[in-house]
Amino acid sequence: MTKVDFYTGSADKLRTACQLSHKAMQNGMRVLLHTPDEATTEALDKLLWHYPAIAFIPHCRSHETAAHEMPVVVGHQSETFPHSEVLISLHTACLPFFSRFERVIEIVGESTEDARLGRERYGFYRDRGYEMRHFDLRKQTC
Repeated sequence: MTKVDFYTGSADKLRTACQLSHKAMQNGMRVLLHTPDEATTEALDKLLWHYPAIAFIPHCRSHETAAHEMPVVVGHQSETFPHSEVLISLHTACLPFFSRFERVIEIVGESTEDARLGRERYGFYRDRGYEMRHFDLRKQTC
């Protein structure tokens, strides 16, 4: 069954997504970063080229041929994915295909509205019996 991790209190959700992708990649896991739209996909794609400053996160868009080989894939359109290991969602609602993945990471920002939407997603997973963990980024680093 899919395991779900919530990272709350993120001051910069895209940077948090990069940090978590890097950590997962270092642990030998493949990551899909799923964004809500083209603008977010583009911004995240650009950030991944520069984060972290002393390393490199090999990545590509989910529709590219190389997606089957890359440890990190970024996209917003498709429900056909090159792997089913880790899904990092940058959406405000649960994705309908989340259960295809071994692990789902939900990132929640600092705003009141984002926290409210994060609580809704948390309740959705909890009410369906998914194993969950919570990490408060205001208290620790990821």
